Amino acid sequence: MSSENSNIKTQKPRAGWKVIMKRELAAYFSSPIAYIVGCFFLLFSGFVLFSTFFAIRRAELRNFFQMLPIIFSLFIPALSMRVFSEERRSGSFETLLTLPVSTADIVAGKYLATLSAALLMLLPTFSYVLTCRIFGSPDMGPVVGGYIGSVLLCAAFTAIGLYASSVTKNQIIAFFVAFAICIVLSLVSSFEVLLPGALVSFVSFVSASSHFDSISRGIVDTRDIIYFVSLAAVFLLLTVRSIENSRRG
Repeated sequence: MSSENSNIKTQKPRAGWKVIMKRELAAYFSSPIAYIVGCFFLLFSGFVLFSTFFAIRRAELRNFFQMLPIIFSLFIPALSMRVFSEERRSGSFETLLTLPVSTADIVAGKYLATLSAALLMLLPTFSYVLTCRIFGSPDMGPVVGGYIGSVLLCAAFTAIGLYASSVTKNQIIAFFVAFAICIVLSLVSSFEVLLPGALVSFVSFVSASSHFDSISRGIVDTRDIIYFVSLAAVFLLLTVRSIENSRRG
């Protein structure tokens, strides 16, 4: 930790986020957490894909993308829960706050490292595309749209996970806070039929699944992109505020 901190101190202020990002990535892949979460993600997503792959005898990724918001709601919080919580628990969080880098640098570095780890977790699923191409002729428009939506969804849920980790030193609490927010955003549109008409449009707007489904059909609408970028920005700003409050405290 001390050598890593000295590296940050010798960097120019603008490079602080890069050093923190490298440090965080090294922490991910020097511990089993990224490998365990990644393996379970692939096992679970593979089961979702191939359980219907043979049942309906159709080589397509539609069911995989339909379930991805729920899958991400579980696995991205598991990946991000330690980011700040572990620092708080171990006592290195106070040392981190004394470094000559801005709060924005700290949050940006940790966010980009966690997002990179999450996208690396998604990367092996490209083999699903190859499998579908071997056994069928899937429409590549929705496939490309699905992966664009996956990156945006991943970016938004990672920001939520980062915020949850910044407000507690307990990783389990951080996981459940992030999971609760993500799963509500993923499932809220399922209850539209039970709501009065005045609330349906609002629920559709806040639903991550609704925006993701639109992109995964191959329709890349700027409103959907703005939704995910805005969602990520809001939770990153909340994370910055949470860390700033800790610095003042």
